[in-house]
Amino acid sequence: MERTLAIIKPDGLQRGLVGKIISRIEEKGFKMIGLKLMKIDRELAERHYSVHKGKHFFEPLINYITSGPVVVMCLEGKNACEVLRRMVGKTDCCEAQPGTIRGDLGLSARFNLIHASDSPESAIQEIQLFFEPDELIEYHKTIDNWVYDLTGEAPV
Repeated sequence: MERTLAIIKPDGLQRGLVGKIISRIEEKGFKMIGLKLMKIDRELAERHYSVHKGKHFFEPLINYITSGPVVVMCLEGKNACEVLRRMVGKTDCCEAQPGTIRGDLGLSARFNLIHASDSPESAIQEIQLFFEPDELIEYHKTIDNWVYDLTGEAPV
């Protein structure tokens, strides 16, 4: 199983959408192995978004992500990064397809509700930024056999 990072951004929390967003993620079949409410400080934000340093939107992005509490999740699932990115939708909510989190719940390019790792490599780095190893809980969900057809046979 692959791991990915998701962050429900300050606007998602302020608008009371945390439960809706988490429900969609759980309904898809992801296993949540880490979850916390936190306020991202500037240093962590700059490390997280370092790939965008020097771009015109870097400062507004840092100001946005540090403007209020966020909910950070580490998720597991088959092709977790790709699947979650498809669920999230395009960065600009106005361009995101209906059925995606941003397409259904957002109206802004800047206030876009949720972050999702863009690749398995990014996910590894991002998870290490936001979680200590002992904050991630390994466990087995019996429903995984029904979600992923792990054995190729009907579960017993």
